[in-house]
Amino acid sequence: MPKPIRHGDDSRLEISVINDLWYKNAVIYCLSVATFMDSDGDGVGDFKGLMKRLDYLQGLGITALWLMPFQPSPGRDGGYDITDYYNVDPQYGTLGDFVEFAHACKQRGIRVLIDLVVNHTSDQHPWFRDARRSSNSKYRDWYVWSKKLPKHSKDGVVFPGVQRSTWTRDEVSKLWYFHRFYEFQPDLNTSNPEVQAEILKIIGFWIQLGVSGFRMDAVPFVIATKGPEVAQPKERYEMLRELREFLSWRQGDAIFLAEANVLPDTDLEYFGRDGERLHTMFNFQANQALFYALATADSRPLVKALTATKPRPATAQWGQFLRNHDELDLGRLTDRQRQAVFNAFAPNPDMHLYGRGIRRRLAPMLNGDRRRLELSYSLMMTLPGTPVIRYGDEIGMGDDLSLPERQCARTPMQWSSEPHGGFSTNKRCIVKVISGGAYGYEQVNVAEQRRDTNSLLNWMERIIRMRKEVPEIGWGDFEVLETGKSDVLAIRYDWRGNSVLTVHNLSAKPCEVTLNVGVQGRDCIDLVNLLSTDHSTSDRSGDHRILLEPYGYRWYRVGGLGNIMNQSAV
Repeated sequence: MPKPIRHGDDSRLEISVINDLWYKNAVIYCLSVATFMDSDGDGVGDFKGLMKRLDYLQGLGITALWLMPFQPSPGRDGGYDITDYYNVDPQYGTLGDFVEFAHACKQRGIRVLIDLVVNHTSDQHPWFRDARRSSNSKYRDWYVWSKKLPKHSKDGVVFPGVQRSTWTRDEVSKLWYFHRFYEFQPDLNTSNPEVQAEILKIIGFWIQLGVSGFRMDAVPFVIATKGPEVAQPKERYEMLRELREFLSWRQGDAIFLAEANVLPDTDLEYFGRDGERLHTMFNFQANQALFYALATADSRPLVKALTATKPRPATAQWGQFLRNHDELDLGRLTDRQRQAVFNAFAPNPDMHLYGRGIRRRLAPMLNGDRRRLELSYSLMMTLPGTPVIRYGDEIGMGDDLSLPERQCARTPMQWSSEPHGGFSTNKRCIVKVISGGAYGYEQVNVAEQRRDTNSLLNWMERIIRMRKEVPEIGWGDFEVLETGKSDVLAIRYDWRGNSVLTVHNLSAKPCEVTLNVGVQGRDCIDLVNLLSTDHSTSDRSGDHRILLEPYGYRWYRVGGLGNIMNQSAV
C-alpha cells in the first residue's frame, strides 16, 4: 500500500492536481446577503445589491465568497433554520438572481461557497410539518423522536443559558423530538439513508447552479448517532467520505469547508488519513490560543496548538480566522486562560455569551488600536492555512451590544457616511446600522477609507495581495523558530526550495530578537523584507538580530538580495 502523502510533502502530486487545489492559496470572505447591500430600498440586502459590490470585493483581492444561508427561512436563527433547501428567500431575490450572481463571480475569478445546513431544519419545514401529523408520514423517520423524555435531555446543550434542553414535546404528534440547537430546529435523522440521499441532492443542486463548495455547518453533529437511547454519540466518519466522493464526482475541484470544533487527536478522522474526507476545516484550536496570545503576549499555547494540528494530508488545509458570525468560543482554553482573555477583551458580563465565549467584533475588542489590529490580521494571514475574513473586518467595523446574543456582530455593512451607512435607503433595516460613537457608520465606512491611503482598508488590500504572493504559507511545511522570548513568534515556511519567515511581537514593548533561520548550506542568509525596505543579513554564524517595535511584525523571503525580485511594500 502506498505511503500517505503528508502536508508539505507534495512532490508526488501531479501538477494538474496541485492546480485544482485552489483553496490552498485562497483568501475567503464571509458575508450575509441580508446585511451586505440593499438594492431595492426594502431594508434587506439582496443578490442584486451584492452584485453591485462584486467589483469592490475583487479589488480587495478576495478569491472566494462564503455566503451565509440565504434559503427561505422564518429567520429565527439568522437563516440557519431553513424551510426550503432548493430556493432563495424572496427577500433576497430569486434563483435566477443567484445564477446571475454566480456567473458574475466567475467572470471576476471569484469562487462561491454556500452554507450547507443539514444537521437540522426549521420546525416550519414541510418535511417536519408532515412528519408530525402522522406515524405513516414519509418524513416521520427523517427526524429523531421519543415517546417519553429521555434521561439525558439536559446533556449536550449548545447554547447554555438560552437553550434549556435538547428534547421538546410536540403537541401535534404527542412525541418528543431531538434538537441539538434551538427548539425550533429539529434535528434530521442523518443515519436514515433517505436523508443522506437528500443531502446529496442538495449538494448536486447547488453545484449545478455554479457554487464551488460548501461551508458545512456543525459537522460533528451531522455525523453523530442520534436517538433517545444515545447517551454518548459516536461519529460516523465514513459518511464524510461518501459526501466527498459525491462532491468530487459532480465537480472535481469543489470543496467542503467544515465547522468542526474538535480536539486535535480526531483531526485526521475528519480529513481522512489519505485526505479522502474533508478538504478544509476551521482551526478552532489555533484560534482560541491566538486570542490568548493577543491577550497575554504569551505565544506558547499558540505554538502548542499549531504543533498539535500540524499533522494532516497534503491535500488537506486549515481555515485560519479571527472572528466569525458566531461568538468567539473559548471553551477549549483552561479556566485561567479563558478568564485572562475575558479580562483583556470582554471585561463586562454583557460581552460574554453561553458562559464560554465573547460576542464582540475584533476592532472594539482591541479598542480600535491600529497597531494591534494590523498585528492580529498579519498573524491570521501567516498562520499555516487559508485566511478567512469576516465582512467589515477590512474597515474595522464594531458591534452593537444592545442586540441579543450573536446578532450584535451581524449588523449591516457600512459603505458610506450617507444615511444608514449607504446600506439601504429604508429607515427600517433588517438590523439597525451602527450609528454614533467610534464605530458608527459616520466614522467607519468604506468610502472614507478608500480616500485615505493610510486607512485600514487600504492596508488590508495590500496585505491580502502580499499573502497571495506567498504560496509557501498555504502549501508549505512550517517550523516554529526559537526566539528566546515567549512574546515573539517566528515561523519559517518551506516549499519547493523556497522559504519564508514571519516574525510577530505580541508585546506592547519594543524588543530585539536573535534568531537563526535554519537554512543549511550557506554562511550568510539574507532576509528580504516583503513589507518594507528593512532587510537583514545574518552574521557568519547564521544569526539575525531583528528589532521589533511594539506589536511589530515582519514578513521575510529567505535568500540572496540580488536574486529575489523586488516586492511591493505595504
